[in-house]
Amino acid sequence: MGVFRVERATRESRAFAAVLIIGLLVLASLPYWAGSGNMRLVSEMSYYLALAQLWNLLAGYAGLVSVGQQAFVGIGAYTLFYLASEFDLHPLLALALAAPVCALLSLPMALLIFRLRGAYFAVGTWVLAETLQLAVSLITPLGAGSGMTLTPAIVRQIAPDRAGREMIVYWISLAIAIVVSAIVYLLLRSKHGLALTAIRDSERASESLGVDTYRTKLMIYVVTAACTGVVGAFIFLQKLRLSPEAGFSINDWTVVVIFMVVIGGIGTLEGPIVGMLIYFVLREFLANYGTWYLILLGIVAVAIMLRAREGIWGLVAHKFNLHLFSVRRYLTR
Repeated sequence: MGVFRVERATRESRAFAAVLIIGLLVLASLPYWAGSGNMRLVSEMSYYLALAQLWNLLAGYAGLVSVGQQAFVGIGAYTLFYLASEFDLHPLLALALAAPVCALLSLPMALLIFRLRGAYFAVGTWVLAETLQLAVSLITPLGAGSGMTLTPAIVRQIAPDRAGREMIVYWISLAIAIVVSAIVYLLLRSKHGLALTAIRDSERASESLGVDTYRTKLMIYVVTAACTGVVGAFIFLQKLRLSPEAGFSINDWTVVVIFMVVIGGIGTLEGPIVGMLIYFVLREFLANYGTWYLILLGIVAVAIMLRAREGIWGLVAHKFNLHLFSVRRYLTR
């Protein structure tokens, strides 16, 4: 009969890992051979990729279709600004503290919205985010409706000169994208990943097999909240200016992210990467068309969903059985 063994990687995933490492090394060296404009573009792509991977983990695997993740972007950003301004904490330390703050706040939020299902859950997350935005706009220590600004003295704590700050901020953006993607990847390779895969395929069937769906979803919700808070804090560390409308913007931090995941391929690790690249390519070519830009993005999204309901990468993976991030288990001789 022969001896069988379980493999966790494929030939394609090993080759992709090698290419990925080389690509990351090239990106890490970018400040030494590219301009600040390229650095800002790659930095923006990095934090959008992190947000897309987190939303994909939440909706594509845990089945929690949230349209209120901008709540944690705003909470994370306000955590950094408040701690750095009022307690004179180093901005990078305040950036790290955004994670536990968002994780703690996500628990009572989860107890409230986890009572909802399906479309009601999605609407509930949006209403909760809007409520938080209104609440923040009334809190005077947080700048109320005017928002907050990082002073030059706070910014100089990162590095004394502008070139040094740009390099450090750029490397932080890469680190955030890598760490978030690694967290998602390791989660999906763990026993929690098996539970999530079962929930994605059929929540009722997974419950009948003994999967604690509530605890698994709660864990994923808290993890994504913590990571989204760090990403949000980093975004506005770059911008240096924060207001309730900007921090809790559904268009910037949720709608665009959903677009990336849906057209790329929901429920796959490769999908958010593909969707992020497509979004930035379309933005570069269509941004000059004004209002038509958003209309054209909508047409592209509808066309892809009609042609490939699993997204572009889902179509590719199904046709060629290609998985660059191998989270499955393969039985081989």
